[in-house]
Amino acid sequence: MVTKLKEVDVVVIGQGLTGVMMAKEMTMAGLTVVGLERGPDKRPEQENILPRIRDELRYNARKELMVDNAVDTVTFRNDSDQMALPIRRWGAFLPGEGVGGTTNHWGGLHWRFLPTDFRIRSEITQKYGASAIPADMTITDWPVTYDELEPYFDKFDKLCGVAGKAGNLRGQKIEGGNVFEGPRQNEYPTPALKTSAGAGMFRDAAKNVGFHPFTVPFSAPSQPYVNVYGVTLGKCEYCGFCGRTSCEANAKATPTTHVMPVLRGDPKYTLKTRAFVKQINYDKQAKKVTGVTYIDMKTGEEYEQPAGFVILSAFVMGNTHMMLYSGIGEPYDPKTGRGLVGKNYCYQFEANGTAFFEDKIMSPFMGSPGDRVAFDDFNGENFDHSGLGFFGGGYIVGGSGSAPPIGGRDVPEGTPSWGSEWKKQTVKWYYGAMDFNTQGSVYANRANYLDLDPTYKDSIGRPLLRMTYNGTENDHKMSRHLLSKLEMAVKAMNPTSYELRPRPKNFTTVPYQSTHNTGGTMMGTNPGNSVTNRYGQVWEASNLFITGASLFPQQHGYNPTGPLGAMAYWTADKIVKDYVKNPGPLVHT
Repeated sequence: MVTKLKEVDVVVIGQGLTGVMMAKEMTMAGLTVVGLERGPDKRPEQENILPRIRDELRYNARKELMVDNAVDTVTFRNDSDQMALPIRRWGAFLPGEGVGGTTNHWGGLHWRFLPTDFRIRSEITQKYGASAIPADMTITDWPVTYDELEPYFDKFDKLCGVAGKAGNLRGQKIEGGNVFEGPRQNEYPTPALKTSAGAGMFRDAAKNVGFHPFTVPFSAPSQPYVNVYGVTLGKCEYCGFCGRTSCEANAKATPTTHVMPVLRGDPKYTLKTRAFVKQINYDKQAKKVTGVTYIDMKTGEEYEQPAGFVILSAFVMGNTHMMLYSGIGEPYDPKTGRGLVGKNYCYQFEANGTAFFEDKIMSPFMGSPGDRVAFDDFNGENFDHSGLGFFGGGYIVGGSGSAPPIGGRDVPEGTPSWGSEWKKQTVKWYYGAMDFNTQGSVYANRANYLDLDPTYKDSIGRPLLRMTYNGTENDHKMSRHLLSKLEMAVKAMNPTSYELRPRPKNFTTVPYQSTHNTGGTMMGTNPGNSVTNRYGQVWEASNLFITGASLFPQQHGYNPTGPLGAMAYWTADKIVKDYVKNPGPLVHT
């Protein structure tokens, strides 16, 4: 039996970053909002998260903030000829669960995509000719531009209290910042963090070989800060525990600390946790949705929540899965190229390295991801791709801080992974190791996509989402190029030894790489090339909006958090200014 509830103005599926942002913006516009979250609430004072946050075993190793694989997961295969199998333990990427979602445990690097990223197909065509783009590379221009999004990037920066140094302030290039970034109208909200000892060495080496290093922008204030909602935030304490955990100092940007303190008390907002949304209720003939059906995981009871409009703000996999299961839009078929839901799934293509310095003491136990130094000379279209045999690129980053006691111990290649020799080597190298990463783009490919699995089901009986993904020749060439540039800077530091780790030929879900998944419900200019319009409004249902990285047509050389935050504010602004006054398909303005 399904219990039908009283209709509200808006239902928001998922109370992660964009879900909470959208809920706040909708209540500020006077709308009644129900926020549905599959996981638990994340109120530190109730769940005792903060006093134990530096428990590396609990959060880093046992992944307590992640989705429970026994409740829901995805199946994976490298290509369409294989049978996909369920991921029983998260490895390569780590979807979060509960209020705050994945941003509760994210590392906090905060980027804007490059202006050329938003017009990447046109840019490549203009520079190298349309025939240069491989036939199976399904990249496309975004339906929005950097300039259109800049005010929303700025607002998102101010929500998070980002620490950084501008490299392009209203067109003026500034040394010490990222001179390749798009023009910013305002400086970062707070100054850049202090760099680690290793990052300082890396900066000098990068300069010496002709690159343009800068301290990475970090989504935590470097000094006490009051954000756009009036929430007072702490400053980064360089504690060394950021990734896979929340923030003891209330500094790292998460919805639980940056938005929920003012959203919880709003009488127009109702939060329902342990509410597993089964489907969006869709009237195909009317091209509208009527609300959602969800299961209360505490009681097993099923409810229908009617709403004037629905905002789908789950993780990339959740957004695509909900659209496919609800029958909204045509599923993508890689054989025919027909359909759009599930198309252009992309990941991030990372390859890392380590250098060892026998005579250095770098105090790796303190710091944060924001104490790193990067250079952007080989990101996107910042360099000439003629004759290289690939497109795309990424940023290159290095530093020595934020190495927790269990997972932060680097040892030279060939050292046993346990035992007395491992202990001896960790003692020898812990203080003198420096980590590097190359974070490369993934340009969409016809063979990589998401669909419903025909065999395996989740805990409420729906087919699991199936992920078909592998690195392409383009990805591998791009990544090796980045590693070659990293090696130039590493050699300039004259380490005792170093090692670089190219990605294996076939993608595997076992070792962690990044949680930077994109695509599946991409935005575009018309129903023939996209699932949504430029405002995240679904072509097949005018009162359904999607937020998050599932909208991205491809993955560029940065993590997706900055652009998805800007896009959420862009969508919210359009809903409030235009859609609420005149519900229906939005006009491109």
